[in-house]
Amino acid sequence: MTVALIDSGFGLLSTAGWLRHLAPELDLLLLLDPEGAPWGPKTASFVTDRLLTAAQLATERGAEAIVVPCNTATVTAIDALRERFEPRVPVIGTVPAVKPAAATGQNLAVWATVRTTESDYQDRLIAEFANGTRVARIACPGLAEAIDHGDTAAAAEAIADAAGRTPRDCDAVVLGCTHYPLVAPEILRSLPAGTTLYDSAEAVARQALRRLHRTREAGGVLGSIDVVLSGRPGHLPTGAHAYPVGRALAAAARVPREALISATTRASAAAPAV
Repeated sequence: MTVALIDSGFGLLSTAGWLRHLAPELDLLLLLDPEGAPWGPKTASFVTDRLLTAAQLATERGAEAIVVPCNTATVTAIDALRERFEPRVPVIGTVPAVKPAAATGQNLAVWATVRTTESDYQDRLIAEFANGTRVARIACPGLAEAIDHGDTAAAAEAIADAAGRTPRDCDAVVLGCTHYPLVAPEILRSLPAGTTLYDSAEAVARQALRRLHRTREAGGVLGSIDVVLSGRPGHLPTGAHAYPVGRALAAAARVPREALISATTRASAAAPAV
């Protein structure tokens, strides 16, 4: 059984890691879009077109579920995706973890991309689940892009900026972009001691398994991991190696056939004549 995860960049890593942990027998198809990234500042029509194109490729590759581990793509295009592919292929989106965070009664801040922060979707989510709790909306320009590039200095600068705009009496921060959990330790260090972080990667992975009526199969064979970059087979970009889950997924991913042929050709050319 194959599950496809679609994002412009590394936002899919955390959810893919949880799927690998919860159901290691699943085959994972990771579709990134380095040629179109980042999606955050792009128009809605651009994001929708890239998402639909990737999803079509995923279904042609045998995907039986499509996960969109990207808040921006979810708020922009999840309805179009579901209209195209459901009920034949379940589509699972991602929303900020406002509901479980608000249930604690803590003062909240939601860190997200500019597009998600300004979206009606996030406003409705807060209105429905915040239960009157004060919620600070903190846009984090540049943070997702820095994470995609493995640029720790730029990420630290963006984190410090967001932390400086976060009210000091916030007890919890909801990570409203799927890239941000990759730098959760750095985010925690920028906030007052005792601040709780909430993200949705595990919940999205579990929802995907529920939609597939799937439970963990003990003792099963490990599923494959394939990577597609803007429509072509490839490797996880080197920036993914900056994060533990990225290194683990990269180590388990299959080498594309084209890369094997290329490596064999180079080795043959370099071999000494006998």
